[in-house]
Amino acid sequence: MKRLAAALALTCLPAPLVAQDTDALVGFQVLKPEIALKAAEAALERCHTDGFQVGVAVVDRFGVLQVFLRDRYAGPHTVETAGRKAWTAVSFRTDTLALAEETAPDKISSAIRNLSQALPLGGGVPIDAAGTLVGGIGVSGAPGPDIDDACARAGIAAIEEDISF
Repeated sequence: MKRLAAALALTCLPAPLVAQDTDALVGFQVLKPEIALKAAEAALERCHTDGFQVGVAVVDRFGVLQVFLRDRYAGPHTVETAGRKAWTAVSFRTDTLALAEETAPDKISSAIRNLSQALPLGGGVPIDAAGTLVGGIGVSGAPGPDIDDACARAGIAAIEEDISF
């Protein structure tokens, strides 16, 4: 009787679900250009209001540049560094302020700093919509990476309602 009850109990258990990806194509979300521009403008405005001349880059989920804005007196280096910060945030799916600590010379992930495009310096933040990576934003030119980071986050905050789904 016990064996019969055990057998019945086992047959009533649901079978483990196995992911079956039979589709040949995948779908993904990216920012519309006008939303990427809105984020860049908000980040630029935040830094400008705080008295800092910066460059702002927004990339899609693959790290491809969508928008770049540069305040009139921002240094020429901001073009490269803002873009690399945004690319790094998307590539590693983490903000570059945290990545700077995680890739310090004494850390296990320090070799990331040897990649030609990666720039683990604060100011790059991934843009997520409902847990899905849709892009990244990078800011360069403020007197500290924490300030670049705050401006990038202001850019994301400006589009939060647009990207919530």
